[in-house]
Amino acid sequence: MSTFWSPLVRELDPYVPGEQPKGQNLVKLNTNENPFPPSPRVRQAISDNEILALRLYPDPDSSRLKKTIAEYYQLASDQVFVGNGSDEVLAHSFVAFFKQPQPILFPDVSYSFYPVYANLFGIETKTPALNKDFTIDISAFDQPNGGVILPNPNAPTGIYLSLDDIRSLVEANTESVVIIDEAYIDFGGESAVCLINEYDNLLIVQTLSKSRSLAGLRVGYAMGQVHLIEALDRVKNSFNSYPLDRLAEVAAIAAFEDEAYFVECCNKIMATREWTIEQLTKLGFSILPSKTNFLFAKPSHKGAQSVFNELRAKGIIVRFFKKPGLSDYLRISIGTRDEMTMLIDALTES
Repeated sequence: MSTFWSPLVRELDPYVPGEQPKGQNLVKLNTNENPFPPSPRVRQAISDNEILALRLYPDPDSSRLKKTIAEYYQLASDQVFVGNGSDEVLAHSFVAFFKQPQPILFPDVSYSFYPVYANLFGIETKTPALNKDFTIDISAFDQPNGGVILPNPNAPTGIYLSLDDIRSLVEANTESVVIIDEAYIDFGGESAVCLINEYDNLLIVQTLSKSRSLAGLRVGYAMGQVHLIEALDRVKNSFNSYPLDRLAEVAAIAAFEDEAYFVECCNKIMATREWTIEQLTKLGFSILPSKTNFLFAKPSHKGAQSVFNELRAKGIIVRFFKKPGLSDYLRISIGTRDEMTMLIDALTES
């Protein structure tokens, strides 16, 4: 009964995740999951000994995984923070850095969890509008603020900002923390991790959910200078000292160690993305430039919601956002070539 809800809970407008259908034979192109399985090394890493060890608490610091990530990105271990998915890492970041007198800034079209976190933690926000072509206007973030956060590439548009743009953004906001949410960076973009040692206010957040096929495992991480990581650790240890279980840590390490498989899967997804763009363009779709494992596509022959409903009736799920400025578009995750062929065939028949 809502009678017992706190005033805070009554005012929340929670994040709504993409549909996870149960027991239906559907082509699922709505939540940007990787169409390929995790590295075979993940199965090998989850040994009987690791399962027997589940009676013990995991390492609260996830030291082995931090070391693996640090070596991969040529950082020190104390420049890495890990959490239960990048969503948890982002939530801790809002508490650690954004509880400030000034409002924080993020684009008016970006990851829809940002306003949810801000509301939950009582953080004032300002949301600079995108340009007419859906690109982020970097100059709009050159104003007093309590922090800046944006996805790169952006979601749900898929549009990527160059390293020069990120550098300009950070240099324009030296008095606050700038968080770059790189959930999709491995599908054609260049990570801003290389800027970390130059800027003491830059935090990079990434995930193993997309490019490393581990969405069901929930592993995310942040990288930055030591004082930023220390702040995240203080929040984490005031909330949950053991965010990653033993199996998640060993599986994540195995995924990082199989570089060849990671590169192969990313390349397949990018190739299928380009093929899908070509096919959708022939069908009259307008598509924003994407450096992600999804496309933001506008049908020309009928409304986006009608196309969404027709595809659903044919057993194909994509994402439709019934929001101002977005309702003309569909977000389409990149699946296997066979799945994308089924999509194109269904659209051709409609």
